[in-house]
Order: sequence, then C-alpha cells, then structure tokens
Amino acid sequence: MRIDADGVVSVADAEGHLLKEVTLVSVEVSPRVGSIPRRLTFGDGAVFETDDNDGVDRALTPLRRGAGLIHNLELFRPRLAIFVVLVIALAAGIYRYAVPLLVEVAIAATPPVVPRLLSQSALVSLDQTVLSESKLDEPSRAALTEGFAGLAANTPRGAEGYKLNFRDGGSIGPNAFALPDGNLVLTDQLVTMMKDDREAVFGVLAHEIGHVEREHSLRQLYRAAGVTGLVLLIGGDIGSGAEDILVQGAALMSLSYSRHQEAEADRYSVELMHRAGRDPAALARFFEVMRDQFHDTAETDFLSTHPATPQRIEETRRYAEELSKEPAR
Repeated sequence: MRIDADGVVSVADAEGHLLKEVTLVSVEVSPRVGSIPRRLTFGDGAVFETDDNDGVDRALTPLRRGAGLIHNLELFRPRLAIFVVLVIALAAGIYRYAVPLLVEVAIAATPPVVPRLLSQSALVSLDQTVLSESKLDEPSRAALTEGFAGLAANTPRGAEGYKLNFRDGGSIGPNAFALPDGNLVLTDQLVTMMKDDREAVFGVLAHEIGHVEREHSLRQLYRAAGVTGLVLLIGGDIGSGAEDILVQGAALMSLSYSRHQEAEADRYSVELMHRAGRDPAALARFFEVMRDQFHDTAETDFLSTHPATPQRIEETRRYAEELSKEPAR
C-alpha cells in the first residue's frame, strides 16, 4: 500500500500489480491503539490490514490524519497524570479557598428575611417531631428569662435581638440550641439537670448566643448548600430560592459545628458571662456534669454536637481564670 502527497491510496499485490487506487477521503482508517493492526476500509467494502502502524502514521501525518486521540494519550501518560493531578489540586483549592470566600460574601449579602425563614422553618419542624410544650413552672421560666435578657443586653444585638424559648426536649434530652435569627431553645431536661447550678445554664445560653453572633449556623448551611446555592444567594435571587430556604431550614439542626466554631462559642460564653458580671467558668462546670453523667458518649444530642472533652474543659477554665483577673467591661 502507498499513499502519495496528493492523498491517493494505491494498493498492489506482491508482484506489483495495481489492485486499487482511490482518494484517501473515501477510505476509513482505524485509529491506532497499541500494537493492534490498522485497518483501511474502502468504499466498496474491501479491507486492507497491516501491522505497520508507524508506516501508516508516516503516510497520514502530512495529510493531518495521525495516530488518533487514544494513541496520543497512550504516548503521553506522564502528561495525562500531571493533568489529572492539576485538576484535583484545582478542585481542592476551590473547596479550601474559594468556597470559604463565597461563604463570607454570602453572609454579608444575606438579607434579614433569610435567617428568619430558616429559623421559623426549623422550629416548626422540631415542634412537629421531637419537641413539645415546656412543663417548667412559671417562676423558673421567669427567672431564666430575666437572666437571659441580662446576658443578651451585653451583646451587639441587645436584649431585643434574642428570644428564649422553653420546650420539653423529649428524646433529645438536656439540650440548648440557637437558631440564626436569635431564637434560642432551652429544654426542660437541661434546666432540671442543672437545678443546683443555674449559672451553668446561663453559661450554656451564652455559648449558644456565641453561635448566633458569629453566624455559625448560616456558615455551615451555606457550605453544605455548595457553590450553586451561594451564587443564588449572592445574586439576590431570594424569591425563587424561598422554597429551598424553607426546606433547608428543616434540616438546619442536623448540621454540626466545626471544632473551630465550638471553640469560638466557648470563648464567647466566657467573655459574655464576664461582661454580664456572671461566673465565666460556668460553662466548664456544665461540661463536667455532662461528662460525668453521660461518660462523654453520644447518649444525648448535646454531647453528639458539643463533646465535653478534657481539653475543652481545661481551655474554658483557663480562659475564664484569665478574664477573672480583669475588671468586667
């Protein structure tokens, strides 16, 4: 077989007798894959097969019909490996740096209606599933509400920016959690467990206020929503995303805070209790009670998201001691 510069394919037998002569455009040339013989299929169905892959490539190269993509990939495995590594590195970089940046932009661009919708949806969902009406006596609720208002008054939002809600925790047991709009839920079981140490209850509430002030719930939700959800919120398309926001609100409480966020909220509790003239070490005592009663297992929902580790207790106490040496501000 011979292919000339004009793209004419000539096929002859062993004695040199011309068997076929056609233009290359009418011939289908199989791509090169490893050492598999090449096949040239002519318009009339005739097939010419050869294992001289290099010869076919040399003949086709001037006419810009080379070995094919698969063979090129086989020849450049190191380059392909480098390309894959670069793609993975790029994806990791986007997740590590771009997504957190988008989260911060989304937080800044979030209108007040979003935290409110999320919180309403979450509380309705919890009331319909695990929570029920509080059975605490009115004097206890009044005393806790008054103390909570005093704590909240020492935050940037002020007392009017927060509301304390009492609920029977049912299966979730001793617990307290904050919703993005400043609504906090305190279960009867936690109050009963800490009946001899009300300061510890306020330490927990101060911790939950810290989550609200640092906007931890929104950050976790936006990160879980992914880049698409962030772009939607940054773009201001709240109308079309309202239904999704309500759905996400129901799942809000299933998100766990990161260790960094929990540490931030711990420190905030110590600082807020100190500013309010209360015992800044109260949160550490609460963690100790939880650790001793439940042996730092996930037997309660609070421990599953707020592990009472020795290191956490020690750091909270150390920071409380440091602040105790300073006058309350």
